[in-house]
Amino acid sequence: MHPMLFFLLSSISFFLLLLLLLKNPLPLKLPSWVNELSLLSLLLCKESLAHLIPHLKNYKLTITHIFKFSYTEFTNRNRVSRTEELGVHAELDKATMTILDLPELPLDLILGKLAPVELLNVTEVCTYLRDIATRDHLWERHFSERWGRIISECARREWIHFVSAKESKRNESAGWLLEILSCVLPCSWFMSPKAENNLKNSGSVMAWYLALESGRFSFPAQVYNRELINGHVGFVLSCYDAEFSYDARTDTFHARYPSHGKRVTDVEEGVKWDRIRAPPIDTPPHDLHISNCLNDLRPGDHIEIQWRRNKEFPYGWWYGVVGHLESCDGDEHQCHCYDSDTIVLEFNHYSSSSRWRRTSVDRKHHREEGNEAYGFYGGIRKLYDEHEISIWKQLWPTEILE
Repeated sequence: MHPMLFFLLSSISFFLLLLLLLKNPLPLKLPSWVNELSLLSLLLCKESLAHLIPHLKNYKLTITHIFKFSYTEFTNRNRVSRTEELGVHAELDKATMTILDLPELPLDLILGKLAPVELLNVTEVCTYLRDIATRDHLWERHFSERWGRIISECARREWIHFVSAKESKRNESAGWLLEILSCVLPCSWFMSPKAENNLKNSGSVMAWYLALESGRFSFPAQVYNRELINGHVGFVLSCYDAEFSYDARTDTFHARYPSHGKRVTDVEEGVKWDRIRAPPIDTPPHDLHISNCLNDLRPGDHIEIQWRRNKEFPYGWWYGVVGHLESCDGDEHQCHCYDSDTIVLEFNHYSSSSRWRRTSVDRKHHREEGNEAYGFYGGIRKLYDEHEISIWKQLWPTEILE
């Protein structure tokens, strides 16, 4: 190695040490000659470089490479130590992180996996989680799975009216004192946060779910085989309107049937889930349904028809099928029953000799038909849904009725 290069390399470490001492002095006080010696080192380096540069052309290792290597090694060491330090802080942050530190999107995903009871527990933790856990989108799936099959649009309107009436009653019961206070003081001064939150969420999906679950809200629906539990076989394969309230103790419903004439309202208890359906059409029980399927009816079609005992009774929906005319032998290749103005309806769960077995209606001019002896037949709806038809077949009586 060239003597000048050897001298330069040997003095670099001493030169760097002096620079570090000047930049980051130690707690002890250094003598004044240290500063003078550092200046002398700078001058020596300058002179050495001036004499050494012509000789470095024949060497692959240059001063730039030397300093570059030293700087790279120094920065790499700092980067490693900094990364280790950040890792320690990250571990500490993980150890102290709670669910409240999560952004709303992952928090929503977590809450979306909870059952209704667990969501209710979350609402009791704090105000922030209560506001999130009561949002409609978290309860809509639970509501649909639990109540969707038996809740209709009519029930939704009833719920809106129920909430509106409840809020009006609450406002009226507040009295003149609350009105005076609300004029001079903020609402939050005399209303607790929990009461204010309950008022805000009174019309939410969660509130509707809980009102149904507790039985506080009765909803309109229809019940198959009315009063069958009381032995009334006369209502077999029928479906009647009623007001239902849920009984959580027995996991059944109380059904309150509409009053008719002088007869008091009938109440049936212990109605199971599989006997309830949401009304397929929005026709009140005392109104005649306007039939719009008469021209489409063919022998073998499944239908429901309104029937009531007399004019004071509400209609019920009765299951039947379209039959053949007496003049038709039932051969599908030669049947022309669909061209006739008369439609034959059959109720095959009655015996062939029963007066309830067959009836006929006018295809073109059918309205309400019947009399006080046989009752009154009203509107007809054709069944297209195989699932709906299968429910009626599952309710088929074990014995033929008279």
